[in-house]
Amino acid sequence: MKLDRKEILKALETITIAGEGKNMVESGAVSNVITFGDEVVVDLVLHTPAMHIKKRAEDDIKKTIHDLISPEAKVKVNIKVEAKENPNEIKGKAIPGIKNIIAVASGKGGVGKSTVTANLAVTLAKMGFKVGVLDADIYGPSMPIMFDVENEKPVSTTVDGKSKMKPIESYEIKILSIGFFTAPSQAVIWRGPMAAKALNQMIFDADWGELDFMLIDLPPGTGDIHLSIMQSLPITGAVVVSTPQAVALADAKKGVAMFMQDTINVPVLGIIENMAYFTPEELPDNKYYIFGQEGAKNLAEDLGVPFLGEVPIVQSIREAGDFGRPAALQTASVIETVFEAITRNVVQETVNRNESLPATEAIKITTMAGCSAAKKN
Repeated sequence: MKLDRKEILKALETITIAGEGKNMVESGAVSNVITFGDEVVVDLVLHTPAMHIKKRAEDDIKKTIHDLISPEAKVKVNIKVEAKENPNEIKGKAIPGIKNIIAVASGKGGVGKSTVTANLAVTLAKMGFKVGVLDADIYGPSMPIMFDVENEKPVSTTVDGKSKMKPIESYEIKILSIGFFTAPSQAVIWRGPMAAKALNQMIFDADWGELDFMLIDLPPGTGDIHLSIMQSLPITGAVVVSTPQAVALADAKKGVAMFMQDTINVPVLGIIENMAYFTPEELPDNKYYIFGQEGAKNLAEDLGVPFLGEVPIVQSIREAGDFGRPAALQTASVIETVFEAITRNVVQETVNRNESLPATEAIKITTMAGCSAAKKN
């Protein structure tokens, strides 16, 4: 069997890459097609670092060639990412010493995002990584409670002649939260610019030292705080937390879409399904899908992003968070095993992202395009 290059190019004209508008041949994404008997090599150039778009393009090419040309064709796809200049972006700065910055987000409140963040952090630390947590949920900070440091106050330290905040340490995790600077009963009633200024101080006026991972616990939704964080920091990737419930999934989809905006371009490392099912202690073989079954897993598949794992409803997770000792610290427990698997997936997706994509750069959105819900023509 001999493959025809012109037929392959014609077949590839049926594929459109997300965000390009034109088919991959017309847009110039296909830079070369080489055939050797029953083998074909397609060289593809993409202008977005989004991991799910890269994977979708590769899968589409293989499927199209197998469907339209020959099911026996041996297809190889070489993908190169070349960032396109974006007039809506002004490059920002990184924090020296911090290797990976992971934003943990949710479209909806109450899905357990902060609990997942805390347990990811302690599991990463148990694996030997140096970890920090920035509690960016200005109006509802949870980390001081979850790490049993409610009454702690950051002290000042001098670094290179400059005064810096020293993060609070608990379970080998460095933590900063607006909760350290307000009374437990005090409401934070700030407008966006003031909240953004407080976040910048916790980011750049702190002595974070050397970190393998900084986890950022974002507030629910897709608002001002999220944009402020992405303007300030080069986010390595985002993890989205959702329950299987349809209402939560609708908002989680918006959360993923925010990171995929052309002006933001933060790779989505994957989706975690929290409160996936309930198993009574006395009936260990039973699973009750209280909020629906595999909703977040199916959403991840639909959006072409990795599914990082599911966390069951277990009473000890809530109790551990309330008592300030994240449940993943419970040795030889089901929860320890669950979070070890999820955390390994997060680390693997981070490694994959760093091997295949250029470093994300902090952005400054200079037009309303960055926060528009409307699709570009």
